Amino acid sequence: MSSKVYFGSLQHGKGNRFASLGAKFEEILEKLDFSSIEKKDKVAIKMHLGFNDGYQTIPVFFVRKLVEAVKKTGGYPFITDNPTAVYNAVNRGYTEETCGCPIIPVAGVKDGYKYSKEVNFKGVDSVDMAGVLHDADALINFAHAKGHGLCGFGGVIKNIALGGFAAKTRWNKIHGVVHYDKYWDADKCTPEHAKKLVESCPVKAINYKEDKHELRVAFYNCNQCMECIKADEGVGCLEIKQENLDAFQEFMAIAAKQVLDTFDKKKIFNINVALQITAFCDCMGMPMPIITNEIGILGSKDIVAIEQATLDLIKKEGILESSIPPFLKNVQLDPKLDLHPFQRLLGPMKDPYKVVEYAEKLEMGSSKYELIEILSPEETAKMEPPKERYETEPTFF
Repeated sequence: MSSKVYFGSLQHGKGNRFASLGAKFEEILEKLDFSSIEKKDKVAIKMHLGFNDGYQTIPVFFVRKLVEAVKKTGGYPFITDNPTAVYNAVNRGYTEETCGCPIIPVAGVKDGYKYSKEVNFKGVDSVDMAGVLHDADALINFAHAKGHGLCGFGGVIKNIALGGFAAKTRWNKIHGVVHYDKYWDADKCTPEHAKKLVESCPVKAINYKEDKHELRVAFYNCNQCMECIKADEGVGCLEIKQENLDAFQEFMAIAAKQVLDTFDKKKIFNINVALQITAFCDCMGMPMPIITNEIGILGSKDIVAIEQATLDLIKKEGILESSIPPFLKNVQLDPKLDLHPFQRLLGPMKDPYKVVEYAEKLEMGSSKYELIEILSPEETAKMEPPKERYETEPTFF
C-alpha cells in the first residue's frame, strides 16, 4: 500500500497569492486533516529553532499558519525544542507573539524531565525521551529538510529521533553509537603511527590521545576520502566501515519509533519544509550556501513516505555546483555514479535513504507513496485569479 504525500511546489503558474506557497501550505494542512485533534488536546509542534546565527530554519510565516490551523480544532498547540534553541529562539524571530503559541523546552528548563525507554541496541540499554514531548496528546513533526554530517539528511525522522530526547541521550548515546563497532586496532598501532594517521586526514576527522593510546574518527566530518587508509598501508590498524555509519541511521529509526509509539497514530502529522536546503544541519548555528534548488513543502501522516518523497525530490533537483562550500573535500560530481546529492557532498557511505529503510523495517510506514501536488503550476496557470487590492494609501485592509 502506498501512502499519500501532499506536495506544494515553490514554483507557481501565476504571479498571484492564490498560487503561491503560502496558499499551498494552507491546503496541505487541510489535506492532512487535523480533525482527530480533540478539544483541549495539548499539541506538540516539534521543530528545530536553530542556534546562534543560523537563520535558515522554518520561516515564522509558516509556523504561524500551522499554529492557527491547530487552534481551529480546539487544541492547544505549543512549539518545543531543546532548551538552548528555545532560550535564544527570539534571535531568529521565534517568540510566543510571532508564532502564536508558547515555546517550551522539550525536556524542561534543565533538560532533566525525561522518561526512560528500553532499546538494547549496540551497548545502549535505554534512552531518555523528552518529558514534555512524551506528555503531549498529539504530535506535529515540523522539520526543515537539510543535510547532516552523519546520516546525510535531516528531515522528519531526525527531527524526533534526536530532538525528541534529552541531551545526554542525543549526544552520548545516539551520536556515540558510531564507535560501537571496532574500527581501530590499538595493538597494531604505535603512537608514532597514530600521529601519522591524524596528519593524513585533510579534514582533521581523526583524533588521538597519546596518554590513553586512544584513536577516534569523527565520522561527522569524515568524507571517506580514504587518505588515512593509504597512510595505514602495511600496518592495517584502521578501517572506515559502512557499519559504523549505518549504526547511527538504525539508531535514529529506533529512537524515532520510541517517540511515535507514545502517540495515537491518528494524532501524528509530518511536515518537511524543503526550502533553503543546506549541506549541514541547523545545529551548526550559521548560514550556509543553499546546495540545491528550493523545492517546497511536503506533508503526510506517514513518516517513512514523506522522507522517501523528500529525498527523491532533492535527488531529482541535483546539486547547485556553484554553491558547493570550498571546505567540502572529496565531492563526487561524476554523473555516472548513482549517488544522492548528499552522498556526493558528504561521502558515499552517508546514504540518506538508509534511515528510511530501517524505519520501514520497523513498520513505521511505507516507502511507497503517492505524491499529490497541491495547486501545481500547470493547474494555477489555467485558473482565473481573484481580484487583488494593492495599497495605494495608508490603510488596514
